[in-house]
Amino acid sequence: MINLAAKERMLLEDEKSHEELCVSKYKDYASKAKCQELSSLFSSLSQKEQQHLDSINQILSGTVPNVNSGNQNQQSNMQQTQLNNTSNMPNLQSTVSKTYDENDKMLCQDSLSTEKFISSTYNTAIFEFSDTQIRQVLNHIQKEEQEHGEKIYNYMSQHGMYN
Repeated sequence: MINLAAKERMLLEDEKSHEELCVSKYKDYASKAKCQELSSLFSSLSQKEQQHLDSINQILSGTVPNVNSGNQNQQSNMQQTQLNNTSNMPNLQSTVSKTYDENDKMLCQDSLSTEKFISSTYNTAIFEFSDTQIRQVLNHIQKEEQEHGEKIYNYMSQHGMYN
């Protein structure tokens, strides 16, 4: 059982509220998106944010979730993403769609801004925790938040929404 300092508990409660907002926002955006691909992306992100919320709740209840088993998968996914990004670079111009729904663009812009903000709050929180295992969990979540931002950016870029 871990013992959290008052400041650590406060930071976790903030992260909990951020994750709850993300789960709700992505569920809502999945139903509002006109593009099926974007709707699927938002549904997927909602599920990942729920996992983050579950991790934060575990820490608040006194246990540290194990994120080490996901590190190998995460590294493999990151390598695959890098491979996909570099292999698609020459063809990016030919695959960019210039037509998109303005509402979908707004949903993406809002989501990308949210991911940037939440990643920064995790960055601050990481430095405030004395427990190394909790810092590792928060770092893991922060990296996933950055990956969410990358997925949104890639969608926007591929659909001509990002200049």
